[in-house]
Amino acid sequence: MANLNGHMVFEAAVHNSEAHAFYREALLHLQESGADFMLGGAFAMFHYTGIYRDTKDLDIFCKWTEYPKILKYFSKLEGYEVELTDVRWLAKVFKGEYFIDIIFDTVNNICRVDDTWYEHAVDAIFEGVPVKLISPEELIWCKIYVQNRERYDGADVNHIILRYHPLNWKRILFRLDQHWHLLLQQLINFQFVYPADFHRIIPRWLFAEMMQRALEQYELPPPTERVCRGPVIDQTQYATDIKEWDYKSSTIKTV
Repeated sequence: MANLNGHMVFEAAVHNSEAHAFYREALLHLQESGADFMLGGAFAMFHYTGIYRDTKDLDIFCKWTEYPKILKYFSKLEGYEVELTDVRWLAKVFKGEYFIDIIFDTVNNICRVDDTWYEHAVDAIFEGVPVKLISPEELIWCKIYVQNRERYDGADVNHIILRYHPLNWKRILFRLDQHWHLLLQQLINFQFVYPADFHRIIPRWLFAEMMQRALEQYELPPPTERVCRGPVIDQTQYATDIKEWDYKSSTIKTV
């Protein structure tokens, strides 16, 4: 990684030149499509943490009104195939073994891309192409809900917190206010993993507020509805709670 005018420059790995040729071509096509998009995934993680992962896909984030432009544009290009995978949050573009994930929400329909994502996007250069990256705050917001058997993104969140400064903690709290327990969980995890860094990185006011909220739960009567919010972070492992143990699932928004 190198810096140029305050932008990230991603230097292509020689051993995977075919993948990087696909990334550059796909990004140029995305720009030509006229859609307003941001880059996320492994390359946003690389920019914010310096951790590089070989991948055969690009994670593209956009508003739900933008993905039809992308699908229609790529459907006319030779060698590309398109798929509306899940109308609630995901579409895909394929070229051989490589593909683009077009993400306009999350699987739990909580982190829907809106105009504010673009307002806080970060300028970068990737494969020689100027791009916008989703902000570190949005990246944390999305990843903090990924806590299932097949994939757990808590380490990714810890690495963003550790390596990228300054984070807008008030904005992170705003994003996660509905599910502040998950933010508290992550802060305690970070304190466990990085005991020498916790005090200088995590604002005392934030940790104090989260702990106060947790203590106040004891002063409230228990809910009359037996709700399991497990499906918000794992859509499969809490199925038993809903189907057999008579818990009600959290309300999940749908399009």
